[in-house]
Amino acid sequence: MRKITVLGSGTWGIALARVLCLNGFRVTAWSKFPEEAAALDRTREAPNLPGIRIPDEIRFTADPGEAVSGAEFILNAVPSIFVRDTAAAFSAFPEAGKAIWINASKGIEKDSLMTLTDVIEDAFAKNGLEKPYTVAISGPTHAEEVARDMPTLIVVADGDTARAEKVQKIFEGTCIRPYTNADKTGVQICGALKNVEALAVGIAKGLGYGDNTRAAMITRGMEEIRRLGLAMGCSERTFFGLAGIGDLIVTATSSHSRNNRAGILIGQGKTPREALDEVGMVVEGVNALPAAISLCEKYGMDMPLIQAVRDVVQNGADPKEIVMDLMNRKLKQETI
Repeated sequence: MRKITVLGSGTWGIALARVLCLNGFRVTAWSKFPEEAAALDRTREAPNLPGIRIPDEIRFTADPGEAVSGAEFILNAVPSIFVRDTAAAFSAFPEAGKAIWINASKGIEKDSLMTLTDVIEDAFAKNGLEKPYTVAISGPTHAEEVARDMPTLIVVADGDTARAEKVQKIFEGTCIRPYTNADKTGVQICGALKNVEALAVGIAKGLGYGDNTRAAMITRGMEEIRRLGLAMGCSERTFFGLAGIGDLIVTATSSHSRNNRAGILIGQGKTPREALDEVGMVVEGVNALPAAISLCEKYGMDMPLIQAVRDVVQNGADPKEIVMDLMNRKLKQETI
């Protein structure tokens, strides 16, 4: 039986591990925390996925060596800020470099501005090892729905078509329908920056604004991401696909979205810290914000919504005043 190792035992890692296990793979799920791995192995329940039973066949471990032993694929689902350290830790095991790494996390590294597949490869290279092959998966994928086998569409992104198709096939026959895309950078840029845009939409909802505002912000937010992506050499079609507008829509509108929920709380008057504490799980939009701002500056992009989130989250600006500033910007043509 072919083995897949899932790194990260949060909701997304558990949801993917469950899907792949039910699809006939031998799945080992790794957690950095021994007590978490032991609890999941014992209870077969994830605290943030109520009502979902984890298949008995999934093995949980906190031992990296045990996790990667015999793995054909390593699926990364740890929060973006921990990807480099996780990849570096696993690079100590030769088998980890031979597996195909599937990155399912969404983010951009703050200092290097690397995509997460590049971070994984760089972590191996910095240890003097050959880079593993990496593939990115993304799209509108709330773990709460995937864990309940609801129809979900994703993009499997890599410039090597054969490798992308190899990863595509592991999801065949599941609730996840995978499409391939050669634009690995564009898919990951969308996955990271849509989280920041979703924070903006949530803040507006928290202020009491309605559907007109939300639709406009989603549309203009995607335009910001598209313009940046084109400046970075990405394919324009990516931004109007599942990894682009599809993922932004679900993240900016769903009650499952941590970014949306955190934004709503901030709009209602909570401080960013209070909002994060109340959500109680990783809010990737906050993690991605510094890199998003740095990318704006690096490529000379005017990205008003992302910059507005920076003003509110990092600089403590009043959201209502920021909205008025946005509405009173210089008039211009719509360029989409």
